[in-house]
Amino acid sequence: MTIDFKEKESVIEKVKSLLGGEEKFAMVETYGCQQNVNDSQKYEGILEKMGYTLTHDREKADFIMFNTCAVRENAEKKVFGNIGALKHLKLKKPDMVIAIAGCMSQQESVEKKLRRSHPHVDMILGTRAMADFPEALEKVLSERKRVINRREIDYICENVPTNYDGGCKAFVSIMYGCNNFCTYCIVPYVRGRERSRSMEAVLDECRLLAKKGVKEITLLGQNVNSYGKDLGLTEGFATLLCEVDKIDGIERIRFMSSHPKDISDKVLETMATSRHICHQLHLPLQSGSDKLLKEMNRVYNTEKYLSIVKKAKELMPDIAMTTDIIVGFPTETEEDFEGTIKMLETVKYDSIFSFIYSKREGTPAAKMDFVATEEEIKARFDRLLEVQNRISYELNKKCEGEEQMVLVEGVSREEGVLTSRNYQNKIVNFKGDESLVGKMVKVKITKAQTWILIGEMCE
Repeated sequence: MTIDFKEKESVIEKVKSLLGGEEKFAMVETYGCQQNVNDSQKYEGILEKMGYTLTHDREKADFIMFNTCAVRENAEKKVFGNIGALKHLKLKKPDMVIAIAGCMSQQESVEKKLRRSHPHVDMILGTRAMADFPEALEKVLSERKRVINRREIDYICENVPTNYDGGCKAFVSIMYGCNNFCTYCIVPYVRGRERSRSMEAVLDECRLLAKKGVKEITLLGQNVNSYGKDLGLTEGFATLLCEVDKIDGIERIRFMSSHPKDISDKVLETMATSRHICHQLHLPLQSGSDKLLKEMNRVYNTEKYLSIVKKAKELMPDIAMTTDIIVGFPTETEEDFEGTIKMLETVKYDSIFSFIYSKREGTPAAKMDFVATEEEIKARFDRLLEVQNRISYELNKKCEGEEQMVLVEGVSREEGVLTSRNYQNKIVNFKGDESLVGKMVKVKITKAQTWILIGEMCE
């Protein structure tokens, strides 16, 4: 099902009238993944269309939304801490509207906790409630009653006003939801089943961004390799990549995340032969143990994974590999962990996103017993970082002396220094004028560090 946001114009006008013509300020605070960032940009776009002025100042805001993440326990704790901190603001500004949206809100247990312990929260919106946001806000403003919307029906919402914030980079969601049901992951339960946007809708958004001066686009999905399967497309993602690659003005194309179980040779070949698709592949591994991969329901083994890496490196010798690693999955033994270390040494990732396992109620892994102590898991995590930091530095060291094209993203904390990213998505800092922000610049790498490269502009 597709919902056209243009049909919300009359409701948006009602909200405008309820604001009374006075300048009102709104802020959206985001937790979690790039998909949440993109959702927040849409909420900001809707709020602007309603007449709100965006702000980052909580004290100034008349509307505050926390767009939440449910993937790890620490993120939930942080959100609840911040929700509690808003009580004093609500007392000073009783007309302020407080909304909690996103993955946390989609969980029934979180809704009950918000109902019971946080009466100052006016709006609870699940992951599928964006299309109903204008009606929800109208009701809160007109009736001063709490609104809860955890819509269970999966749908695609098109033509949503979006705050692209004028930067040189942008996220474009190509699909929503997930069908994989990894045993540790809450996402399929809160995001729903996979559903793809039409190819033309995605391309129209990319063309619009190009006209706005965006140079780099990242295509988003929980598993982009599944794009188009629900639309009956064969090699849908590879075809989409080819079409985005043709758009004038887009200098770089990235995508994430890519599930190893169904990435095709066609996708890798498209990356290798394209004009603008970056030679960077984020391919989540999670564990280097075949036993754990089976218990995680990852539907591939290390042999399959390494065959993908081999193919990618044959087609693109300059490719940068990144991954996700979970340490301390309940059944992880020392032998299992050694398999993960072995994979790091074999693949030679440029960087990794590593996490200690976080128990998520409602997932199969939450019922599993731990075989390692917290101290053992923490020691493994520290060792993982030690090994990866060495590998990252060794790979960065090879860049010294190279001339690379970088996209300047902004100014660094250090005065007179710009921050940028190269083709492989590595951070490159160099001295330069702020007028270069948003432009492609050639830089010579003069020094490598573990996390960044230092360069100087080429004459």
